[in-house]
Amino acid sequence: MKRRSLAAALAAMTAVALVPATAAAWKPTKPIDFVIMAGKGGGADKMARLMQSVVEKHGLSSRPLVPVNKPGGSGAEALVHLNSKKGDNHTIMVTLNSFYTTPMRQPNLGVDSLTFTPIARMAEDTFLLWVNKDSGITDVAGFVKAAKAAGDKWIMAGTGKGQEDQLLTNFLNSAYELNMKYVPFKGGGRVAKELAGNHANSTVNNPSEQLGFYEAGKTRALAAFTPERLPLFPDAPTFNELGKDFVYFMQRSVVGAPGMNTEAAAYYRNLFKKVYDSQEWQTYMKEKSLQGDFMTGAELQAYWKRERDIHATMLRNIGEIE
Repeated sequence: MKRRSLAAALAAMTAVALVPATAAAWKPTKPIDFVIMAGKGGGADKMARLMQSVVEKHGLSSRPLVPVNKPGGSGAEALVHLNSKKGDNHTIMVTLNSFYTTPMRQPNLGVDSLTFTPIARMAEDTFLLWVNKDSGITDVAGFVKAAKAAGDKWIMAGTGKGQEDQLLTNFLNSAYELNMKYVPFKGGGRVAKELAGNHANSTVNNPSEQLGFYEAGKTRALAAFTPERLPLFPDAPTFNELGKDFVYFMQRSVVGAPGMNTEAAAYYRNLFKKVYDSQEWQTYMKEKSLQGDFMTGAELQAYWKRERDIHATMLRNIGEIE
């Protein structure tokens, strides 16, 4: 009896020990495809490559993250790619707000954003209205006067059709009775160069995309689409201060393929929480005016649903969806 009791106790202890060990033991067995649904040089690309460097520097993953840019079709290329990887534990993706807008604008893609595996919202990125310093425009009033005079010859450069930049352009056209022409390019880095080179009249770049040209004295920030002024740009008022009740942020999140197993999802959540807590990431957030806390799981899915509903309304307002 004693031997049977002891054997039973040992078996039970072994079973208990094996449950968490098995769950915690999952690790990638090959390089991880780190898909970026935007072009090189933009905010999403810079964020992804910084995260990759933090993972590599601190040895946080047993296999490397391999960045792969797939900007085609306002992120459609990346969305379709990840959607085709159902159940894949070695493909993850950096997302922005086209994560919501592109599937709604292109229903033939057969992509439902809410089916992707939530891993981590790393931040919310901010937007400002920018002009070339040579324009002589120093405030929003001067911008409105110049843009109104130019009509549809005023070029607002942005990063894709129906994406964040076009939504903000639509706000400006509507709020100030303008008729700016929106011209999309592949990636925020290219957009920033278009403005710095005087090939566009204005942009609504993220700080990380335009900061180099701003620091070089080539571009000027006129106003921020945030609730409060950004510390890096203290002279740029918010649109709320200017009498326009409007704020806008862009998610900077990491998602997994639909159907990723729970152990793999837990591995990536833990990995990106370490990245979020790193000194490098916290410094990057401060230097690039990124905001927001780490978010994952059901909370992140609820955030996606809320933001998707908001973007559906915005897309209807510009006639992109019914």
